[in-house]
Amino acid sequence: MDQSVPPPALKPSSESASSSVAPAIGALPRERPSRTAGIIRILLRPRFIVIGLLLLCALMYGGRELHLRLTHVYEYDARVTADIVTVSSRAEGWIVDLAVREGQRVEAGQTLVRIDDRAAKLRVDGLKAQIEGVRVERARLRAERKLDQNQADAAMRTRTSIITVREKALAALRADLDFAKLELERGRTLFASKVINERQLQMAQTAVNKLEIQILQLQAEHEQAEGSLGEARVGHDRLGVVDAQIEALTHQVAVLAAQMRQQQVDVEDRTIKSPIPAVIDRTFTLPGEYVAAGQRILLLHNPDEVWVEANIKETQVSKLKLGQTVRVSVDAYPNETFVGKVGRIGSATTARFALLPTPNPSGNFTKITQRVPVKIDMVQMPKPLTPGMMVEVEIDVR
Repeated sequence: MDQSVPPPALKPSSESASSSVAPAIGALPRERPSRTAGIIRILLRPRFIVIGLLLLCALMYGGRELHLRLTHVYEYDARVTADIVTVSSRAEGWIVDLAVREGQRVEAGQTLVRIDDRAAKLRVDGLKAQIEGVRVERARLRAERKLDQNQADAAMRTRTSIITVREKALAALRADLDFAKLELERGRTLFASKVINERQLQMAQTAVNKLEIQILQLQAEHEQAEGSLGEARVGHDRLGVVDAQIEALTHQVAVLAAQMRQQQVDVEDRTIKSPIPAVIDRTFTLPGEYVAAGQRILLLHNPDEVWVEANIKETQVSKLKLGQTVRVSVDAYPNETFVGKVGRIGSATTARFALLPTPNPSGNFTKITQRVPVKIDMVQMPKPLTPGMMVEVEIDVR
């Protein structure tokens, strides 16, 4: 006899029960839900709504990025650049004063560094004393020349007067001699005719001899006066030598004056001033240190003249034009908007300026897109930019 307990009978589910129940007589048949409504109910679930919104946002963002990629050129490895001026010393010496510190703003012409200038000033004073000495000597020579010229002019006038007197006296004696000779000839004729005696003839002869002696003496004096006039002319010639000495001293004064001006430049170079309105970037020396000529002392740049340099791919350079608007995003100021414009497009790629060339002796060639430097001038700069800052540029090429 089987004593096992039979399993209990399963209760029919409500759905099966309802389905098994026959509809009441006279009742309307229930309408089945359509398939579209079921799909709509599924899509209206929160999970599918979130997914749809995410897909819509992704589609909108992708469309925007595609539009920007077609109308803009981007570069994420750009830097702020400026002309960094290296201030060096033209003279050697000890630094007695360093009037600026790093980060300080200075005006154009403001004193930056002072180097010991005592020895240079002493050399200037020495050159001034030499110039004064040469000028005094030149003044003495000019006074001596004037005195010599006056003496030579007086001697010339005296000698010329003496010569003139001698010439006139000589002419008168020669006229007297001619008359005496005529009287002698007439006396000889009269003596031959026994009209006059021998004593009268001898007196006529003596008069002729006396006049001849006087003429000879006067000729000698005339020659002596001409010799004195020659000496006076030599005195005038000596004035040319004095003029040459004065000219040499004048040239020496000019040379010494040039040396003094050069030495004054050396004195001025020992006070180093800022060439531009700038910010001190870095100092390399301290007061009391000895600097040599050409040694750099500090670095500075003009904070109002900074720009952005971006290395753009050569495949995108054809889209660029001068004056295009550029939006600059500065990493240091993420909430600020900087605006610039394309100021210059490089004429050579960055590879041409590399310190190490890239030859290809093996023949294996790998093509690499080159970069062209583009200068972007800042138009709107709400915050000061420092050379070396990392920025991102967005160039509108429409």
